[in-house]
Amino acid sequence: MLACENRCMSDDLMGLALAQARAALEHDDVPVGAIVVHDGAVIAARHNERELHNNPIGHAEMLALVDAATHLGQWRLDECTMYVTLEPCAMCAGALVNSRLGRLVYAAEDTKAGAVKSQYELLSGERLNHRVVVSSGLRAQESADLLRSFFKARRNS
Repeated sequence: MLACENRCMSDDLMGLALAQARAALEHDDVPVGAIVVHDGAVIAARHNERELHNNPIGHAEMLALVDAATHLGQWRLDECTMYVTLEPCAMCAGALVNSRLGRLVYAAEDTKAGAVKSQYELLSGERLNHRVVVSSGLRAQESADLLRSFFKARRNS
C-alpha cells in the first residue's frame, strides 16, 4: 500500500510540474516545468522564463533551485527532490550536482540535449563529489506530447 501511495504522490507532484510547463505557454516559452519538494512540501515551482525575461539561464530547473535554496536559507539541497517535465540539459544538470540535490525525477527524455541519460550522464560521473539519485519516465508521454505540440505550432506559424 505504501508503494502505491508514494507512486500516486509522485504522479501528483509531476502533475504540478506539468501545470508549470503549461504556464510557460502563456509567454511563448518552451513548456518545461519544475518543482522542488522538501519534507513532503513543495517549496519551489517554476517554468521556463527565457523568452519572458530574455534570460539565457531562465530554465525551470535553474529558477526552481534558486527558489528552493532561498526558501531553505542554504544552497545545499541534499534533502530535496526535483520533479521536472524534461530531462535536464548540461547547464541544469551541472546546477543539480552543485546544489547537491538529493533526487531528480524527470518525465520525458531529451534525445537532443539531455545531460542525465540521453546525450551525457553528468549526474553519475565517477569524478564528481556528489551523485544525484535519478528516476525517469513518470508521465513521460504527457510531457512529450506537450513539447511536440508546442514545436509543431511554432513550425506552422
